[in-house]
Amino acid sequence: MSASLEKGKPAQSKARTIFGIGVGNALEWYDWNIYATFTVYIASQFFASGDSTSDVLKTLAVFAVGFLARPFGGFVFGWVADRSGRQLSMTLAVGLAAAGSLVIGITPSYASIGVLAPIILVVARLIQGLAHGGELPAAQTYLSEMAPAEKRGLWSSLIYFSGTCGVIVGTLMGAVLATVLSKEEMAAYGWRIPFILGGIFGLFALWIRSRMHETTTFTAAAEAIAPAERPSLVRQILAHPMLLLRVIGLTVGGTVIYYVWAVAAPSFAISNRGIDASGALWAGVVAQVLFIGALPLWGMLSDRIGRRPVLLIACAAMGILLIPLNSIIGNSAVMLAVAMTIALIFIAGFVSIAPAVFAEMFPTAIRAAGLGVPYSIAVALFGGTSPYLQAWFASIGAPGAFYWYAIGLAVISVITIVLMPETRGRDLSADDHLELVPRTAR
Repeated sequence: MSASLEKGKPAQSKARTIFGIGVGNALEWYDWNIYATFTVYIASQFFASGDSTSDVLKTLAVFAVGFLARPFGGFVFGWVADRSGRQLSMTLAVGLAAAGSLVIGITPSYASIGVLAPIILVVARLIQGLAHGGELPAAQTYLSEMAPAEKRGLWSSLIYFSGTCGVIVGTLMGAVLATVLSKEEMAAYGWRIPFILGGIFGLFALWIRSRMHETTTFTAAAEAIAPAERPSLVRQILAHPMLLLRVIGLTVGGTVIYYVWAVAAPSFAISNRGIDASGALWAGVVAQVLFIGALPLWGMLSDRIGRRPVLLIACAAMGILLIPLNSIIGNSAVMLAVAMTIALIFIAGFVSIAPAVFAEMFPTAIRAAGLGVPYSIAVALFGGTSPYLQAWFASIGAPGAFYWYAIGLAVISVITIVLMPETRGRDLSADDHLELVPRTAR
């Protein structure tokens, strides 16, 4: 869409921007994370080897495999976002994610179709990985470009605020189903309900996003140079190697600890700590609710004191508290809720402003793909494998080894933050015309 056409339309309201981003993002996160919430039940239906620990590990391995598609999704949807618009990329991503969820929900069990069941499960997770790998960079970029510069930290907290609402809905649905259904009913059909609903709700999110406007930052940059004169996207991304390394360095610590506490903690408590399913899932709901309350507070603080101080506080606390918080849980659902809440309050400091930080690092021409590729690689290698590694180390009697691994990655993130410049309030359209000119013409 051209800037001239955009000027002919009424301005998109803040409420419409927030609602469009929030609904789609919540559904994406819901679709992606209910897999981890229902791991125990999926394991019994898609593998059924007779060894519950082995089946859970296989199911978590599929969870990790889904992350392999995320770098490809980050590039493909990032390319669409940087060449054809953020709005189109977000619309396509949410539709693909919902399709993957529906496929999982209706796929027959291993007992019905044999080895074809886990094969379909892997394909569906790869589809969702493509979609989720593209959703985050496109949505984060869109929101940051639409936000007022002086409130970009606050606005960026919407990404994890809405995403966590999606996670809460999935966790809450699991808690309710585990409360009203027997274990046999949950294993037979109860776990399918959230996946099928995710596919149905995807149609609504698809409609909402198809009606959103493109950002003026993108349209102005797109008109600054003719398409034929643009260098390749890959070439422009590789021209900024330090930015790519900075994204990876910032992500490795936060993604592991986030997936340990915000996504996999209830499932790990059920399968490895002996906490009953209902209690563990309700603990997750309580912690997640308090987590979303902390997100905008950290975002506003970063708008006042800067991004780097907030990131340093959050990353350092995540690493320092990892072992103590795990040690207090035992087999108590109440203590699980306490530990998750404390961890998530500090995790909120990192994730609430990450969208703003990443957007402020890149020029408009590569803002989505430049973030999406290295971010997705880091999340795939470290975040996607963390639930499996945590369960595997626990299965061999060495849970502490995983915690030290996570702490080491948190240290890498802290070092990256110390070395990075402050970006608060940066003009996202400044000098973009230079970034669109082929390097050979400079």
